[in-house]
Amino acid sequence: MKKLHVLSFILVIVGALNWGLVGFFNFNLVATIFGDMSAVSRIIYALVGISAVVELAGHKRGCKACGSGCKTCGTGEENHSMDSESSEM
Repeated sequence: MKKLHVLSFILVIVGALNWGLVGFFNFNLVATIFGDMSAVSRIIYALVGISAVVELAGHKRGCKACGSGCKTCGTGEENHSMDSESSEM
């Protein structure tokens, strides 16, 4: 799963940078390299879209800010007890 996450993250960044270039400079890097709506360009656009869905689906699980992990210590563990740590003090 880590390889899928890395690949999807890279593709989302590529897509975001391409949209930034389109928005700021009216320059579509993917279309320039692979042709305007060529088969390769469409595959890249589709992979970027699928990657966004993969990142959205896995985001909450891995995000410290909105994940379901422990809000006190910031770990991804839900079922750990901090009582043992406080009893040692």
